[in-house]
Amino acid sequence: MNRIKASLLPAALMGTIAIGSGLATTAFAQDPYTVGVEASFPPWAYVEAGEFKGIAIDAMEAIAEEAGIEIEFQDMPFPSLIPALAAEKIDVLATGLTVTEERSENIDFTIPWWETNDVVLVPEDSDLNVFTAVCCGARVGVQGGSSQQAWMEENVVNSGDIDVELAKYDNYVTAVDDMAIGRISSVIVDDTSAQEYINAGKPVKMAGKIFIRAPLALAVSKGDPQEILGDLNQGILAIYESGEWGKIVEKYIPGVTVPAIPGHMPDFVDTYQKPVAGLPELGNE
Repeated sequence: MNRIKASLLPAALMGTIAIGSGLATTAFAQDPYTVGVEASFPPWAYVEAGEFKGIAIDAMEAIAEEAGIEIEFQDMPFPSLIPALAAEKIDVLATGLTVTEERSENIDFTIPWWETNDVVLVPEDSDLNVFTAVCCGARVGVQGGSSQQAWMEENVVNSGDIDVELAKYDNYVTAVDDMAIGRISSVIVDDTSAQEYINAGKPVKMAGKIFIRAPLALAVSKGDPQEILGDLNQGILAIYESGEWGKIVEKYIPGVTVPAIPGHMPDFVDTYQKPVAGLPELGNE
């Protein structure tokens, strides 16, 4: 299949190229689906030497090949991704996206392809533990619009009697770097990304885990206006059953135990009520 290459160019410039070049116009005539990613969220998506890389990137390319569809990636700050998908400015959201009830009201999820817990990261020389790192005058870094922000606000900040301040970032790389130089006390991030920062040699350590058992999934606009949810679901299951998913994950997180697909999905996700699009044998009753 002649896949559209992932592009780092802004959307407006891509449109200019499409008008001015016969080759690009031909590619756009194939009507590729736009896959929104946050390319500063390793190991799920990041840029290296001008190329998109990561679990979500490789997996989406494999799913697209399985489904026989064309895709292009568009890098966006995480807080912009869900609004862009809800407004149908992108067709698919592919990153380490946690399934939440609030999000399910605005976007539709595929079958779950990962399960995560959250981790409290602190500087490697810190004496803070999983409790003191999120209270007692701590300044805690979270990504704006993330499930980690929502958890902190619901369980800690809004309790009213815990002295803590949230510092919101566009991406976790900046948050971890700020923590390393003392601007914040700790960072709450998913355990997969936390391990990536440690493996990359960042001067951080895990103070402890917050066990939430949250599923991750791809997402499409509410109501699946592009009618691709079934193709995505079939593609996810196909690359898992073929072993391709395991190879992709092993490439970026060596030695990790890969959760079974499909995993647990909460009852509030209406797109996982039986029959599931493309996989009618699956779903919650």
